[in-house]
Amino acid sequence: MSGPALRGDFDAGGLKVGVAAATFNAEITDGLLDGALSVLDDAEVTVVRVSGSFELPLVAQALVDAGNDAVVAIGAVILGETDHYEHIARETARGLQDVMLRTGVPVSFGVLTVREADHARTRSLPGPGNKGTEAAEAAVTTARLLQELRSS
Repeated sequence: MSGPALRGDFDAGGLKVGVAAATFNAEITDGLLDGALSVLDDAEVTVVRVSGSFELPLVAQALVDAGNDAVVAIGAVILGETDHYEHIARETARGLQDVMLRTGVPVSFGVLTVREADHARTRSLPGPGNKGTEAAEAAVTTARLLQELRSS
């Protein structure tokens, strides 16, 4: 016999949510940030701007340490002519996952890793498909699911 299925609800009310957003590729990250903030009206939100995606894990850790229930990491890493893209994308993802697993606080991955700038622009436009919105929704839903798990 099994218990009820837990899935978490999207309800940002009463949550403290930290948003770390890179300023590099600002045309894109600003759109992602707007998307994230558009669904966090009911949360207490702290926004921190960082230089680039590589700095996101450190600031995500600081946001967790400051008592946030969830963190949304926003950035855009676009393929260029060197291996820089691969290193930054991989280490940013690893660093954010490390923060999440070490602390038990959800850190959503709103970092676009794309081969073409147009793909990033499309994913940062207002409306459906904005990956900042999706990252914020994932962070809140996961925070609520963890609350359910910890209280059951």
